Amino acid sequence: MTLGNAGERGAGRYRQYFGAAISRLHAEQRYRVFADLERIAGRFPFATWRSPSGQREVVIWCSNDYLGMGQNAKVIEAMIDAARRHGTGAGGTRNISGTNHPLVELEAELADLHGKDGALVFTSGYVSNQTGISTIAKLIPDCLILSDALNHNSMIEGIRQSGREKQIFRHNDVRHLEQLLKAAGPERPKLIVFESLYSMDGDIAPIHRICDLADRYGAMTYLDEVHAVGMYGRRGGGVAERDGAMERIDVIEGTLAKAFGCLGGYIAGDGDLLDAVRSYAPGFIFTTALPPAICAAATVAIRHLKDSDRERQRQQDRVRRVKARLIAAKLPVMPSDSHIVPVWVGDPAKCKAASDILLAKNGIYIQPINYPTVARGTERLRITPSPCHDDIMIGQLVAALADVWNQLGLRYASTAQAAE
Repeated sequence: MTLGNAGERGAGRYRQYFGAAISRLHAEQRYRVFADLERIAGRFPFATWRSPSGQREVVIWCSNDYLGMGQNAKVIEAMIDAARRHGTGAGGTRNISGTNHPLVELEAELADLHGKDGALVFTSGYVSNQTGISTIAKLIPDCLILSDALNHNSMIEGIRQSGREKQIFRHNDVRHLEQLLKAAGPERPKLIVFESLYSMDGDIAPIHRICDLADRYGAMTYLDEVHAVGMYGRRGGGVAERDGAMERIDVIEGTLAKAFGCLGGYIAGDGDLLDAVRSYAPGFIFTTALPPAICAAATVAIRHLKDSDRERQRQQDRVRRVKARLIAAKLPVMPSDSHIVPVWVGDPAKCKAASDILLAKNGIYIQPINYPTVARGTERLRITPSPCHDDIMIGQLVAALADVWNQLGLRYASTAQAAE
């Protein structure tokens, strides 16, 4: 491809490259279109969908606000009150503007949640992984990183930016992990990086078995709990808390943007480790801090879910009911040990078509999950029932999915499972 007209200025000379990149996405059937949705406060999971043909009320079935805490009255009031008292922004990085007190309180709350010396808050869960992993590994000479094959892109980017050697172990395969640990030798520093709950399949890591290997071969552990904090454990500390493994994990990473209904990410761990990341991580040093209002809201959400199990219990009940109804309708529900309910499609064009029909015809929003989020040929709809989805909504969902399956000629459970 040759450069554009020499007389064109700026980006005009290079527009062809961007157009070609977009054309490739269309050709590969993975061009993404965002639905214009306006959540309705106090009426979760309802939202207003705005389209060129007008607007209508729809039900969201794929939100990562798993427990509806983004519309919890106490959380909203905490945000409003903090904004009135402190203003809207943080005023700069923590090195320039200091640390707003609600952020200090938030980090203390997170340290208590995970039983660690402290916590360090970042602007997102992506940044906390990308910056946390890369900085930790850089500070350990000759560190070998052992990474689960299905780790999130933020973890992969953190590993890449560390510049350290990496080895990938097969997903949740502790035998393969042990082979790699043994081959690395006892003296070499090693960091095992994995997730507790993998959000596209909904499966859960064998945390204790991985920690056993870390103890045996002298490795550090870094656990991503973003899809589990708030959701599992007596106080919402995640799968590690539920399984009695929190004290065995060196670094726990989480998010404030899913079950806690706010924004931001964090790592929790040893005091010296956190101080080193705080002092060396560019993604922390040069980024504006979270605003006080968000910090205050997140703190209230965490405190609420430490004391209240009602939301978790109701959510798990909804998950069980959705799975049972989908299975009874012979829809191809992929096996899942968690609150994630993936429904197999296996074709990118039909996956998007299913999502479009559900939205336009049935007022149900479930985004299509295509490559590169999942491997080609494993496209699916990812359903996340919340405590607020009632039995009527569940019935409407199952009926609408069955109608779409018939309309698109998609395979039902027996044939789809055989294809897996």
